[in-house]
Amino acid sequence: MLYVSRREHFNAAHKLYNPAWSPERNAEVFGPCANENWHGHNYEMIVTVKGQPDPDTGFVVDLKALSDLIRTHITDQVDHKNLNLDVPFLKGQLASTENLAVAFWQILTRELPAITPAQLHCIKIYETPRNAVEYFG
Repeated sequence: MLYVSRREHFNAAHKLYNPAWSPERNAEVFGPCANENWHGHNYEMIVTVKGQPDPDTGFVVDLKALSDLIRTHITDQVDHKNLNLDVPFLKGQLASTENLAVAFWQILTRELPAITPAQLHCIKIYETPRNAVEYFG
């Protein structure tokens, strides 16, 4: 089994805030991430697929096609957007990096078969250089 990864980047704003809680409880749990005026991140995302190389190309996946797929179905939907307000696939959810990873997984598992027989293995999203979420489905 071979694992192939593609790194992508996007910028987005969000607020971690549970509307069922008081402002004090939100501040206690989420700290400055509950700021009523939002805050932003420079996200890095690594998408890893697994499979066997195609005998004709030697590729597990065409990385250009994977990049185009990620850009069309994910990056263009979230880059320079407010994750709480502007992203339909996050409506009704807290805009945490964990929920973002799950949503991205759902999108990619639906779209990936159009470009490769490889399987999605992992999505890793860095919210900051020190904080990351990995999701394996």
